[in-house]
Amino acid sequence: MPLKTARTTHSLIDAGQRRGRGAVSNASGRFERHTLVGFDDGWAIDEDSLGALEPLRTEVRIEPARSIIARNQSPDISFDQSINPYRGCEHGCIYCYARPSHAFLGLSPGLDFETKLSAKSNAAELLERELAAPGYVPKVIALGANTDPYQPIERELRISRQVLEVLAKARHPVGIVTKSVLVLRDLDILAPMAALGLVKVAISITSLDRSVARRMEPRAASPPKRLMVLAELVRAGVPAAAMVAPIVPAITDSEIEAILAAVADTGAREAGYVLLRLPLEIKDLFHEWLEAEFPDRAKKVMALMRSMRGGKDYDAQWFTRQRGTGPYAEMIAQRFKLATKRLGINERRWPMRTDLFRPPVLMGGQMRLL
Repeated sequence: MPLKTARTTHSLIDAGQRRGRGAVSNASGRFERHTLVGFDDGWAIDEDSLGALEPLRTEVRIEPARSIIARNQSPDISFDQSINPYRGCEHGCIYCYARPSHAFLGLSPGLDFETKLSAKSNAAELLERELAAPGYVPKVIALGANTDPYQPIERELRISRQVLEVLAKARHPVGIVTKSVLVLRDLDILAPMAALGLVKVAISITSLDRSVARRMEPRAASPPKRLMVLAELVRAGVPAAAMVAPIVPAITDSEIEAILAAVADTGAREAGYVLLRLPLEIKDLFHEWLEAEFPDRAKKVMALMRSMRGGKDYDAQWFTRQRGTGPYAEMIAQRFKLATKRLGINERRWPMRTDLFRPPVLMGGQMRLL
C-alpha cells in the first residue's frame, strides 16, 4: 500500500499572505499520516528584493454530490435534516465548528477551509429527487447548518437560491442561518414562503465592535449590515431571529445586552445564543489566533473557557456543549434570559408548517395520491 503524500504546512503563515483570512496557520488535518511543520532555517526571504508573498486566493472546485439531505440524531440540535450547498467557507470565522470537516477531504481545517472550497453543483436536482421519494416525510430542513449558504461564492453560483426554489415549489419548511447580506437577494422567494409559514431566517451576530468582528469573521458582513438585514427581513414579513453566537468570554461576552438591544430595535423578536466551542483542530487554531490577535487576553479567555468546560478546552457532552457549565456559564445564561425578557424577545415562537408539502413530480413521473 503506497504511503500518503505528505503536505507541506507552516506553523504560521506570513501575515501579508493571509491578509483578510481568519486562521493564522494551515496545519494538516488529523487524518494525514505525515505532517511537515515549517520553521525558520535562517534563509529568510528578502521581501524588498523578491517582493511580498502572493496573498492566498480562493479556489472553488465543482463537486457533484451523491446525496444532498444530511441527517443527524443529536438530541440537543433543533433540526434533524440539513442541506449544505458548499464545503468550506470564505467568511473565515476562526471559531467555525465546521472547520474539522475539511480534514475528511485531506485538507487543512485552517486556511484551506477558507480558501479551498467545494460547490455541490447538482444540489437542487438531488433535492427534488429526494423530496419526491415515496417514503419521504417532510420535516424542517436547515439550509447551511455546517457552512454559510450565502458566503461570497453564492453570488455567482446561486446554488442556495436553486435549493430554495425547489423547497418553495414543494411548500417545504426551511430554516436559514447566515451572516450575509446576500440573503436579501432571495426575498422574492422568502416572503411568499413566510406568508405560508414555511421559513425562518436567523442572522448570526457575534459582536457590535467592527474591529473585533473583522478579526474574528474577516469576510463576513459588518455588524451594522447584519442588523440591517434583520430589519429588512422583518419589514418583508419574514420571521427573523438573531443568534448571539458564539459568545467568547473576555472578548464578546460583555456585549450580550447591547447586541440584544440592537436586535430588538430591528423589530426581530427571537434570539438564541451558543457558547464558543473548540472541538478537534479548532482548539489549536483558536489558540494561535488568540495569541496573534488578543495576546493580552489569551490566558484569561482560555481560563474562563476551561471553567465552563470542566477544566478542559472543550467538553462534547450533549446539551452542555452549547451552553457550558459552572458559575460563569450560569451568569451568561441569566444575563441572556433577563435581557430578552426586558426587551420582549422570545415571548413567542414562529412554528413552521409541514402539512402544505407537495412532493415534486419528476420528469416522466406520476403525481403522488395524497
